Amino acid sequence: MGIAVDGKNYDLVMFDLDDTLAPSKSPMSEEMAALLRRLLGHTAACIISGGRYEQFEMQVLARLGRFDDIARFHLMPTCGTQYVRWNGDDWETVYAENLTDDQKYRALKVLEIGAKELGLWSEQTWGPILEDRGSQITFSALGQSAPVAEKSQWDPENTKKEKLRAYAAERLPDLEVRSGGSTSVDITVKGIDKAYGTRKLIDILGIGPEQILFFGDRLDPGGNDYPVKEMGIDSVHVADHDDTFRRLTAILDAQPAT
Repeated sequence: MGIAVDGKNYDLVMFDLDDTLAPSKSPMSEEMAALLRRLLGHTAACIISGGRYEQFEMQVLARLGRFDDIARFHLMPTCGTQYVRWNGDDWETVYAENLTDDQKYRALKVLEIGAKELGLWSEQTWGPILEDRGSQITFSALGQSAPVAEKSQWDPENTKKEKLRAYAAERLPDLEVRSGGSTSVDITVKGIDKAYGTRKLIDILGIGPEQILFFGDRLDPGGNDYPVKEMGIDSVHVADHDDTFRRLTAILDAQPAT
């Protein structure tokens, strides 16, 4: 089991979700679902994203359905603060690093006050701006269900998010505050980011970082995918989900016949 890329073998392919496998907060295409099923015929795969498990259900699992190799598929919602896997009958949560009620309260309060002071609290939104995801508090400037076009125009230089991230980080030194997706700021237990979740999965699967290939759209320093790359894991920086589809298709087409 495994895939070969440029002469190197990988036993696990990891993906970001929004803008890597699907448009932000939207279901992935049937073509991408078919490609993932094809990939899982060769090797294990994992999605690690800031979204909650319910987002994974809507964006990914509803498209994939059940198939023979589903046990090779691993899910890490809220940047790896949760780990969900197939137990033979259903998806089960193996662990969840949930925030305490006090941590949640302080995170929600600081994000709301900070967004209003910085002029980032929008009156026109699509869904809630603040969300308690159990193991993560998330600020979404335009709401959880904002159209992709609106989100992409809100902060193309990432300066607005960075102002709010810095504001919250200064006031919540005991928590981890980082930029999330195109309009979001995420808060988790201290020391948790996508590298944390990746290390947890490495331990669970008993593999090494050199056996992992990662696809993400935010691999630049400061991006929420960058901690995975910083671990030394081979990473593919994609422009969007269409770019992922092209690159992954080329990789699978190059695999030797079985």
